[in-house]
Amino acid sequence: MRPRVVFFGTPAFAVPPLAALTKLADVAAVVCQPDKPVGRGNVVTAPPVKRFAEEHGIPCLQPVKLRDGVVAQWLRELALDVAVVVAYGRILPPDVLAAPRLGCLNVHASVLPRHRGAAPIQWSILSGDAETGVTLMKMDEGLDTGPMLSIRRTPIDPDETSPSLSDRLCSLGVTLLEEELGHYLAGLLTPVPQDHARHTLAPPLTKEMAAMDWKRSARALHDQVRGLTPWPGTSTTLGARRLMVHATRLDDAPTVIAGAPGEVVAVTRDRVWVATGEGLLGLTELQLENKKRLAAREFLAGHPLRPGTMLGDA
Repeated sequence: MRPRVVFFGTPAFAVPPLAALTKLADVAAVVCQPDKPVGRGNVVTAPPVKRFAEEHGIPCLQPVKLRDGVVAQWLRELALDVAVVVAYGRILPPDVLAAPRLGCLNVHASVLPRHRGAAPIQWSILSGDAETGVTLMKMDEGLDTGPMLSIRRTPIDPDETSPSLSDRLCSLGVTLLEEELGHYLAGLLTPVPQDHARHTLAPPLTKEMAAMDWKRSARALHDQVRGLTPWPGTSTTLGARRLMVHATRLDDAPTVIAGAPGEVVAVTRDRVWVATGEGLLGLTELQLENKKRLAAREFLAGHPLRPGTMLGDA
């Protein structure tokens, strides 16, 4: 007999695990965040998980509140074996956690206890991590603090961006769920407490994080560009205008060139080399405000950046 499950999730990242779950269990219902305005037109849009549920005839609940007892009672009436949570976006209260017979499992996009919180994928890149992964966790009342059941690890490429890493971790999470859900339901997984002293946090991203501080190292700025793609992005200033920096590289840097942080020190065919607090950063995709995003070669054709040009407030 197939297990009876409810799925909590909201963004596109959660759709492939939900699709996989429908093949592993009887998905009695889906819970996701309410519809929200999206884009410049503020068009009220259903989240990707809701759209999947509607397309596959799965009942969907979008509660505004979780702590009034209504959701917990609804879950108890469903007679669930377990709940699976992937990027739902809210902390579940105790009565919701206790509603399924075997509790709630979370597929979290980091190797816990590192990067607990809302943006683990971005923060793994922002932190310069060489490795990350996904963790299957038995949920408790804290923020990603529950005991771990299983982990899958993967290296992070030095030039990998948040979208590509997200895609890979999503696939890894699907594999983890497929391989371990049955083991958990059969009582074959042993919960391992996290080392709370080693935890780090991955709070939500903010627009203020976009500004580039050229006094930081080239590696840190490269990680900032990679981690904040596509939102909020990274930017500096060119004179009085905002200059978005969409892509950077560290390889093939010119040698024995010094400059003040933020100073353009060399221009090659496809890169603008800028001095930082440590090392040179090659800008490969740029965009002036209200203009098109361009490869450095195309950008330079219309906006020559000569050595000595200063970027930012430096």
